[in-house]
Amino acid sequence: MIHMPGMAVTDHHFSVPLDHADPDGPAVTVFAREVADPVRTGDDLPWLLFLQGGPGGKSPRPTRPDGWLAHALRTHRVLLLDQRGTGRSTPVTAATAARLGDGLAAYLRHFRADAIVADAEHIRRALCGDRPWETLGQSYGGFLTLTYLSQAPEGLRACYVTGGLSGLTAGADEVYARTYPRVREKVERFYARYPGDVATVAAVAGHLAAGDVRLPDGDRLTVRRLQTLGMLLGMGDGAERLHWLFDEAWDGAALSDTFLRQVMALTSFAETPLYGVLQEVIYAQGGAPTAWAAERALRDHPEFAPGAEPLLFTGEMFYPWMFEELSGLRPFAEAAHALAGTRDWPALYDPARLTANTVPVAAIVYHDDMYVDAELSLRTARSVGNLRYWVTNEWEHDGVRASGDRVLSRLMDMAAGRV
Repeated sequence: MIHMPGMAVTDHHFSVPLDHADPDGPAVTVFAREVADPVRTGDDLPWLLFLQGGPGGKSPRPTRPDGWLAHALRTHRVLLLDQRGTGRSTPVTAATAARLGDGLAAYLRHFRADAIVADAEHIRRALCGDRPWETLGQSYGGFLTLTYLSQAPEGLRACYVTGGLSGLTAGADEVYARTYPRVREKVERFYARYPGDVATVAAVAGHLAAGDVRLPDGDRLTVRRLQTLGMLLGMGDGAERLHWLFDEAWDGAALSDTFLRQVMALTSFAETPLYGVLQEVIYAQGGAPTAWAAERALRDHPEFAPGAEPLLFTGEMFYPWMFEELSGLRPFAEAAHALAGTRDWPALYDPARLTANTVPVAAIVYHDDMYVDAELSLRTARSVGNLRYWVTNEWEHDGVRASGDRVLSRLMDMAAGRV
């Protein structure tokens, strides 16, 4: 245990099977960080498991007990889980890709929600015995929550979901058909707020189209890579971050070093390759391949073409070209193509079990969410037993963080019947 300002922190490591159906086969290490109020470390507190968004994102590294974490620490012992393949949980990196070679795609089949839930149950039994715990699922963490409720509801005492109710039967094709219009609306709102940026973005795009501009890591910055900056627009401060990025785009007639460094950091995915590799795979079930659904859906939206005016940014989409042009994703190209063509994915959700659910679930649905379709979320909310939901446009997708403790405190009250 180490002590940080307002927090007692304990690291845990667990050895779990790579394939839970083969418990005697290869193992991976899963890391989780326990956080408690320093004055309550000896108390028998209930556990709250935080399920990070993603896929492929590590759990937050706390620096102080604020926001939702401060609220949770008043009554709970919090476990920040690095989902398998992320952070300190046998991370998937370029070195992993080099080591596994042709076996990488088969390896990555074991990094979806069903395996993460099995890891969580292994950890729960190690830490809590037979006692159930509570979960807070942000974004993709909400997808994991629905899989958890489908596979092992006996391990759950209550669940809180923030912007993460997935469509139970929606495949990747439906998801991306719905996503492009929402992204277009976000970009239009961005340009309406900062009308001067229409010309600035067009000038940058024209400069990229006319020459060979390199990022600090040697990758070429193309117009379509520039468009992926639109991923920022789903967060509460995303429009402002994008505006200030372009505010410093130029150094005379050349793009500034500051701009190029920031664009590289925002679009390389070198530190989160699983985010790109698994982005469509998390929707795969029922025997149909994802087959690069975002790329196919783009054909129905010519307004997103690199030469269109005004230039529209894209959102949380990954395209085949990214695994050729982005050095951080290039080692995963063959595996990404193989996974996009895979058909025999197991089901992630059990609709009958979810309908009969008795675990208290409280969820917030962000009405204007760019990443997770609100209509699909509401359809799911009405299909899951004992689930209460709250719809608001007060926050964007990062509301659980941006709201301080307001979102989590209300969800806890909803699940407990206090609201």
